[in-house]
Amino acid sequence: MNKTPNAMTQTGKENACRTVIPELLDWYDRNARKLPWRQTKDPYFIWVSEIMLQQTRVETVIPYYHRFLSKLPTIQDLAQAEDETLMKLWEGLGYYSRVKNMRRAAQEICQTNGGHMPCEYDQIRKLCGIGDYTAGAIASFAFGKPFPAVDGNVMRVAARLRDDSSNILQSQTKKETTAFIRDLMPLDDAARFNQAMIELGATVCKPTGMAGGPDCEKCPFGRVCLARLNGHEFELPNRVPILKHKEEDRTVFKIWMGDKVAIQKRPDTGLLASLFEFPNASGKLDMAQAVRWLKQKGFSVIRMAEMPESKHVFTHLTWHMTAWSILVSEDTVVPEGALFVSNEELLSRYAVPKAFGAYIEQKGFSDNTQ
Repeated sequence: MNKTPNAMTQTGKENACRTVIPELLDWYDRNARKLPWRQTKDPYFIWVSEIMLQQTRVETVIPYYHRFLSKLPTIQDLAQAEDETLMKLWEGLGYYSRVKNMRRAAQEICQTNGGHMPCEYDQIRKLCGIGDYTAGAIASFAFGKPFPAVDGNVMRVAARLRDDSSNILQSQTKKETTAFIRDLMPLDDAARFNQAMIELGATVCKPTGMAGGPDCEKCPFGRVCLARLNGHEFELPNRVPILKHKEEDRTVFKIWMGDKVAIQKRPDTGLLASLFEFPNASGKLDMAQAVRWLKQKGFSVIRMAEMPESKHVFTHLTWHMTAWSILVSEDTVVPEGALFVSNEELLSRYAVPKAFGAYIEQKGFSDNTQ
């Protein structure tokens, strides 16, 4: 297989693909999914959708998108949003730094641009939390600017079109792919072209392991795609992780005082920053170790019961969780940083990350305690 695009044939590859662009745009007009963020040119709405769609499936995003914009309909509203409101609106989407960066960018926009999203790519790109892809998406979708929007879908399409097995997780591959897409882009129809390439990757030129993989018979590029012509479409793209995935044991405590449960806020930086969690400790603690840990924290334990084990996979880390349900005395002095809340408050007010989702619905001891 061709390890890198051959410079001698690169122009020919681009020319062959360029002849198919009208067919690609026609395919998009006939087949594009009716997504809410495609029905607007409002740069704020587009920005919200693009940040939500990072690492998250379209079907999951749609209700979050509507709920977020109904609560925070303008950039000014986002800039003024309180932590708890922001985290609760984002609860379940993960990667919470995304929405905190959005608020910082919104505050900057309000301070420097009157609350209006800048329309030039370079200005958009400078905003907190906005990378090359998001800047290109906002610039093209909202303002019609001719900048590529190269996400994972487009990287996959481009790798197959060129029969290129370069590692798509490397920055040099992303740079070369962006140049390739820029050369294909019709300057007067950048938004539709970018949307068409993204849609093609999402619904036709799919990952090998997704619903049968690429559906080359439906692809407008089928007759010029080098991977298909060379029989490599199921081997590409080449995706070699750069960072080693880590495994970590944790013990989670769902601590009850009557019908209220203990939560604590995580630090403002690092993994799951500023979210609320059940108290937890490193390692896999047995009952005796768990009791010692709880006593060291100041909890007066009355009863405890083991809960099912669970795991949560982050991008570069997996938590393997042991869990205990604990009933503590009502005269327990609540440790600094912890608070007891009702189940209703837990569900409606506080943003708890998915990592602890297996334990949110677990019942306490209050129904059996007189």
